Formats: sequence, C-alpha cells, structure tokens
Amino acid sequence: MATYPRAVTRLIEAFRKLPGVGPKSAQRYAVHVLRASMDDARELADAILEVKTSIKPCKRCGNYTDTDLCSVCADPRRDPRSLCVVSYVRDLMAIERAGEFRGQYHVLGGVLSPADGIGPEDLTVGALIERVRDEHVTEVILATSPSVEGDATALYLARLLGAVPELEVTRLASGLPAGADLDYADQTTIAAALSGRRRLE
Repeated sequence: MATYPRAVTRLIEAFRKLPGVGPKSAQRYAVHVLRASMDDARELADAILEVKTSIKPCKRCGNYTDTDLCSVCADPRRDPRSLCVVSYVRDLMAIERAGEFRGQYHVLGGVLSPADGIGPEDLTVGALIERVRDEHVTEVILATSPSVEGDATALYLARLLGAVPELEVTRLASGLPAGADLDYADQTTIAAALSGRRRLE
C-alpha cells in the first residue's frame, strides 16, 4: 500500500491541526504546497513566521497589532465612551465588517467555561473593569456569541458592571440565532443585532 513520504505526511498532519481542516483537505493543501514554486512556498513560510514574531495583543484592548496600539484604539475618530466586549479577535473583525459600530473594543480572550476550567481569572475581565472606570465609559455592549458559554459570560459581566454608576450595559439582540458564532454571521445580521441591542437587567 502506497504512502506519502515522511515530509509530506508531516505537512499533512500540520494542516490537520488547523480548525475545520479534515484529512482530505489537509492532503489537498499539502499536495498544493508540494506542487507550488519554491518562491510561493517560501512566501507562505515567511508569512507564518512573520505573524508569529511581529503580531502581539494591543496593550489597550487585546486586538491583534504589530505596534503598541491597534488601528482601532489609535483612531481618534472612534468614540471612547462606547465599548464593545467580544470573546475573540475574530468577533471584533466580524463586527467591523458590518460597519455599524464606531466605538472601541475589549477582547476577553475567550468565554467562561467551567467544564474546560476557564474562569474569570483566565480572561481579561479585570482589565475590562479598569477600562470602564478609568476611561469614563458610558455604554458597554456585551457581544459574546449567543451560546450557553457566551450567555453565561455576558450575564457574569453584566452583574459586575452593574456596580459602575451611570453605565448602560446592553447585549446584542435580534438577528443572531441561538448557538451561532459571530464569526460566521453576515454583515446585515450583525448590523441588525447591533441596532437591536437591549439593556441587560
């Protein structure tokens, strides 16, 4: 029975570690790289290395950046009084694609999940509370995905933020089906969810 050489098998296994990539897709990617020119293969390898060596979290919000502040935090046209809290950077990018939100962001770095051992101390909850107090934020939009963990995270944050005077806490509402990930929602759906956000009690 024919098998791939060791180097090709290693590349297939590397691609299989990527989210959503099954065995067949991993084989196709590996064969594509194998058939690509040396320049294209080197460009791919260089791009991966550059991402790993030059990209870091924004020191203010947690977004990806190659400087101290990301492009959103460095933009003086953004409203610092409105803060949208997301679980992951990919959710931030999804909201940005909708083009409706002109405030700032805060990336939690995940969601609360006791089953996986992820508690508030594993997220940037403390930094969020500090930002809300120090930067005189007047509205926090909780934009975690409408899943069990996302809802639990939003409710936990709403209780914490409820102690901050004169702060309105809202949650994305209509347009996002239960159990959906923001990353997979289209621009129109996210825009509707933003415009239909509601106050959390």
